[in-house]
Amino acid sequence: MTKAIRIHAYGGPEAMQWDDVPTPEPGPAEVLVHHTAIGLNYIDVYFRTGLYKAPALPATLGMEAAGVVSAIGSEVTSIAVGDRVAYATGPIGAYSTDRVISADRVVRLPDGIGDQTAAAMMLQGMTAQYLLRRTYPVKHGDTVVIHAAAGGVGLIMCQWAKYLGATVIGVVSTESKAQLAREHGAAHVIIGHDRLASDVKKITNGAMVPVVYDSVGKDTFIPSLDCLAPLGTMVSFGNSSGPVPPFEIAVLGAKGSLFLTRPSLATYTASRTDLERSAQDLMQAVMSGAVQIKVNQTFALKDAATAHRALEERRTTGSTVLLP
Repeated sequence: MTKAIRIHAYGGPEAMQWDDVPTPEPGPAEVLVHHTAIGLNYIDVYFRTGLYKAPALPATLGMEAAGVVSAIGSEVTSIAVGDRVAYATGPIGAYSTDRVISADRVVRLPDGIGDQTAAAMMLQGMTAQYLLRRTYPVKHGDTVVIHAAAGGVGLIMCQWAKYLGATVIGVVSTESKAQLAREHGAAHVIIGHDRLASDVKKITNGAMVPVVYDSVGKDTFIPSLDCLAPLGTMVSFGNSSGPVPPFEIAVLGAKGSLFLTRPSLATYTASRTDLERSAQDLMQAVMSGAVQIKVNQTFALKDAATAHRALEERRTTGSTVLLP
């Protein structure tokens, strides 16, 4: 048998149950992974609450994990039993001691990256990779705004953007998180978003910025638009404060012919080629030391509800890992 954190109905952290489930057998193109570390991400909250719908209930949560391949399907040739691997794409099902997943969704881990680091970096790190390298390709000399700069994605983005030659303006909620963002590459830090646009205007001497990366959603959407220079790009990639309400598209024109995108990791890594390129770019950045992955909290997998409460109450920084 396998142990798994599942939901039988959408709801709060209390909706998660520690269930016994049959250990699955891999299909022809699948592998069975024995998990050693599992990543905690805000998308897990979205699936738990029903903001994002699971394919069916009961459902095992989780998008990201690292582990060892313990069995392979008859058609699998790219992965072998005993390989250390990690993944960070759907379908959900990572909150378990063992799970099957399509072989083309996992990547091998180099010796220089440990299991907890891998579980902490794949979803957040590949998110940072596509945001900084593809959605808006950050250039040397750019000034960028990064919301939730002390979170898992935020800390990676701050480091990587600085490495690319950008000046980072991080937005956080507390002074302790401001210090963390500074330590990871933010040249300027704004606490709160009440005066976000005016603060950005001061920092940039009125020029404003070419891009804002906003994972907060409802509370920061309009203030973020107001930080953009004409022809700037608004990247809305999360909803930690709730989904962005409907708005008039003409607002984008009135504020400077702005661009708006709502990207997802699933789209940017849909092909095997894109997945491998993204993972390799991330692993090279980590192994070079340009990006350091901070696992600042660990919880037992059976205590996932406690981990979700800490995440939602903004009591976590950096990355959090669940241990089976």
